[in-house]
Amino acid sequence: MGTSGATTNGALGFLKDVLRGAAIGAAFIIPGFSGGSVAAILGIYEKLVGAIADLFRHFRRSFFTLLPIVLGMLLGIAALILPIRWGLERFPIPTVTLFVGLALGGIPSFGEKLAGKPHVAHVCAFALALAAAAGLSFLPTAGEADLFSLNFGGYLLLIAVGAVGAAALVIPGISGSMLLMIFGYYNPIVRLLVDHLLLGDRVGTCLAVFGSLAVGLAAGFFGISVLMKFLLGKFPRGTYFAILGFILGSVPAVYVSVVKEAGGSFTALMQNPWLWVASALLLVLGFSLSFLLFRLSKRKK
Repeated sequence: MGTSGATTNGALGFLKDVLRGAAIGAAFIIPGFSGGSVAAILGIYEKLVGAIADLFRHFRRSFFTLLPIVLGMLLGIAALILPIRWGLERFPIPTVTLFVGLALGGIPSFGEKLAGKPHVAHVCAFALALAAAAGLSFLPTAGEADLFSLNFGGYLLLIAVGAVGAAALVIPGISGSMLLMIFGYYNPIVRLLVDHLLLGDRVGTCLAVFGSLAVGLAAGFFGISVLMKFLLGKFPRGTYFAILGFILGSVPAVYVSVVKEAGGSFTALMQNPWLWVASALLLVLGFSLSFLLFRLSKRKK
């Protein structure tokens, strides 16, 4: 019976990490949102960063820690990219407001990490992170890249873009999808996946592009995870103050990014009063779900 209970707990833990990974993958699709923020809110950020940073030192342990999370990320992206794309195209503000509610509802989970009187350094870390995340969306965007006519240098640049995107995915509050949008790669990559790879069209080019991105993502994941593990070990409170600043700063940034992506203005996108009602309800729904998850997790502990 003891073995059966351990197996059940192991299977349940695996499934929970798959679902957490799916949430991280979904956040990566939304311009302005960070998978790192979701990982921090769900309470697996340190585990995720530590497993990536120790991948070469403790390969077996890190591999089995990352397996369900990465699997969930892939499943989340594959399952949600079409409905999220549909929502962003037709109802962009209500769609992202749901995710804003999810992000804000998880902030109470930082209470234990930030307990005590903050030092000046903590306040500075919070303020700088807040400004960096909020200001990111105001950077000018480049023209869209042509992924079907890349030369060798273009693929090297794609690797670099993947590394930067991965670093942004690991750092809470900095959106990898937003950076891809600024660099002019977000829409071409989404179209390549949805309109070509999933339909079996121009598979060779798709595999070359996504293979290059994968190399960059792996390098960025590892490099920034080593840095974040060091910061969390050496300056845990200051690092979490910065993480909180990144998350709060990403809230206005996501709306700016989505409005910019839609090619209109906030007022034009919200002319229908029902959109305001839907946004308010989705904000409350997202906040409630995330906060309930936090309360259940705390009660279980």
